[in-house]
Amino acid sequence: MLHQYDVSPFSEKVRVCLGIKGLAWQSVDQPVIMPKPDLVALTGGYRRIPVMQIGADIYCDSALIARELERRYPSPSLFPTCNSGTDQAAALWTDRSLFQAAMTIAFAALGPSLSEELIRDREAMSGHSFDRDALKAAAPHMAGQLRAHAALLEEQLADGRPFLLGDRAGFVDACAFYSFWFVETLAPSAAVAFSGFTHLRGWIERIRAVGHGSRSVASRDDAIAAARSSQPEPCCLDDGDKEFAEREVAVMAMDTGRDPAIGILVGSSQHHVSLRREDERAGTVVVHLPRIGYALRPASPS
Repeated sequence: MLHQYDVSPFSEKVRVCLGIKGLAWQSVDQPVIMPKPDLVALTGGYRRIPVMQIGADIYCDSALIARELERRYPSPSLFPTCNSGTDQAAALWTDRSLFQAAMTIAFAALGPSLSEELIRDREAMSGHSFDRDALKAAAPHMAGQLRAHAALLEEQLADGRPFLLGDRAGFVDACAFYSFWFVETLAPSAAVAFSGFTHLRGWIERIRAVGHGSRSVASRDDAIAAARSSQPEPCCLDDGDKEFAEREVAVMAMDTGRDPAIGILVGSSQHHVSLRREDERAGTVVVHLPRIGYALRPASPS
């Protein structure tokens, strides 16, 4: 199950990954803004979208979701050139400076049609102002930034390769694609910022053609019931985290959406941490969050 909504850019990243792997999956639509009671019942407080659920295991953040998809379904690989480390590091570029430029020009183009509820929600999530006038003033600069990012991809594709790393689409394509998809979906008029790049345009259309795998629909109640009727997978704890073993901890994003997930630390690795929690509706679940970009601390002072 993928907890998402259709205009979510980071959900689009994961949907493309599901398409690359040709997987069948269930969409659980969540609200665009808070409150999200059915989501936080599973995550223990984490609010960002998307979230992947497999039974009673809850995977937060698109980067960790892609990593888990690769572990469970290794073929076809999201890393066809066997460069998974640098491919995953590329997400730090696409999820920050590339997407920041895309988001700014898209929201600026929407202008008055942005609801006050959405603005307040995104301000609370990001800690930054979403003032319409400020977005409009920043748009020309950010359009230049987006065009510069687009030029990098145009250079990469200039030798005629169909995808960024060669003949097969992979995680790096999904990461780079969703910002351009977001602008074209939310505010098509702003797509002029990356018009004229012929190799980029062909690549965008090829990624669209990859599709999203086989999608069906599940309700939020279905997701809660699936968690309650399942058992989480066993976890192992990295030696470096033994001081927190079986203690209640909080894990929160360090950039936006800083609502912490709270639970008992039961598993970790160099790439993730896992929290066990009890919910009166969902039962026992384990919430998995990435290391990179997230802070782990005791839930309360000792």
